[in-house]
Amino acid sequence: MTIEATATAEALQRLSDEGVSIWLDDLSRGRITSGNLAELIATKHVVGVTTNPSIFQAAIGSGAGYEEQLADLAVRGVTVDEAVRMMTTADVRAAADVLRPVYDATGGRDGRVSIEVDPRLAHHTKATIAEAKQLAWLVDRPNVMIKIPATKAGLPAITEVIGLGISVNVTLIFSLERYREVMDAYLAGLEKAAESGLDLSAIHSVASFFVSRVDSEIDKRLTVLGTDEALALKGRAALANARLAYEAYEDIFGGARWTALAGARANKQRPLWASTGVKDPAYKDTLYVDELVAPGTVNTMPEATLDATGDHGQITGDTVSGGYAQARADLAAVESLGISYDEVVKQLEDEGVAKFEVSWQDLLDAVAKSLGSKGGDAE
Repeated sequence: MTIEATATAEALQRLSDEGVSIWLDDLSRGRITSGNLAELIATKHVVGVTTNPSIFQAAIGSGAGYEEQLADLAVRGVTVDEAVRMMTTADVRAAADVLRPVYDATGGRDGRVSIEVDPRLAHHTKATIAEAKQLAWLVDRPNVMIKIPATKAGLPAITEVIGLGISVNVTLIFSLERYREVMDAYLAGLEKAAESGLDLSAIHSVASFFVSRVDSEIDKRLTVLGTDEALALKGRAALANARLAYEAYEDIFGGARWTALAGARANKQRPLWASTGVKDPAYKDTLYVDELVAPGTVNTMPEATLDATGDHGQITGDTVSGGYAQARADLAAVESLGISYDEVVKQLEDEGVAKFEVSWQDLLDAVAKSLGSKGGDAE
């Protein structure tokens, strides 16, 4: 290993040693076939992968590595939706195989690959449940996690899917109130699974709490206000929100309801810090890694953030626990300036679902075009 690689490994090792699981927020067929994913696992402490509609739109929309499968799908005359489902599940299945040794070594805690239900189903409970079951069946790997958005319709779907013994990554969480509802939905799912006689130790879940988008929206509003008081609060809301989420996690998973499930060998639903790529160039590019170190968490990073953390991340121990009073003060200060927390988080949830729907439609359009051209070639 080179000196540079060793330094990177040491920085990321410190993060792992603090109890933070490092997952890669990206996937493409090229990453798998080139050995890049395996290399990141071997040299950069990556122990999981998350995907979303935008990631698949970027990967499959480019066409690179998908030509042969697209040609086969075109010959079969499949629908665009089926083609996308076949390509995305193939990638997740292959990535799950690459990560299987990590899954085995950690008892299922890590080595996970997430795939999201069709974002067009975000407000439809029964359809989300059916899609989650279908995706779990298609991928057919014990280390898959099905991503379900934390919409109002998603909450009962989370309970039902967990109750079936399927591991779930709950995504698009922005508010503290919704996060508590997500944890409640998870516990209800475990209780259903226990009633059905399922092995709770085999069910895992993470709750993806989004970070940078909170700063992006609140900072924009603070900038419009333009006062010294407002500008001094920029870059503080997202960290405050995430730290209070961890406080809620400690509260719920330290309570009597959880204790009963823990006795049945259930697993805690770990907080996962999502959207950790810094969007404001004025901020340090490892801000949402360095400042969100806490035991029992996951940080899913774009590769640029992973590389930056390995190069110059400052991992100084737990930077979350004990910061709750300041976090509450920061959010209260934002509210005192007339910026509504409830309004912001509702807007971010709506925008999050809409953005994934747009990415998914762009992907469908690109695949439809490819199927059309290859179908012509097949004639």
